[in-house]
Amino acid sequence: MQSNERGFTLVEVLVALAIVAVALAAAIRASGMIAGNDAALRAKALAVVAAENQLARLRVTHEFPAIGKTTLPCSQGRQRMQCEQTVSSSINASFRQVVVRVHPDGDRASTLVSLGALVSRSP
Repeated sequence: MQSNERGFTLVEVLVALAIVAVALAAAIRASGMIAGNDAALRAKALAVVAAENQLARLRVTHEFPAIGKTTLPCSQGRQRMQCEQTVSSSINASFRQVVVRVHPDGDRASTLVSLGALVSRSP
């Protein structure tokens, strides 16, 4: 028997639908990962701003910080964070080494960013 009708067989249609389904699933997964990465990058960018603000405050006030560790709230926008400032002595007594670590609020085990600087004694 010879058929003059042209078209796709059921198997060909099912294979094409399976390929489209796999491609759509991959696209949805990729867009979900992009959204998650975007949130993480936003949190890190805000943490950098918070740490830089803390170091700038020390420079602007000409404060010569005491050696030790302090924790301060340093929220940026809706992002609630804690800045942990660690001050240690340096070889030169006129300078102190300051390291600011920014943690998400309530999660001290996770560090978003860590910035360090030398702060000098005011003349």
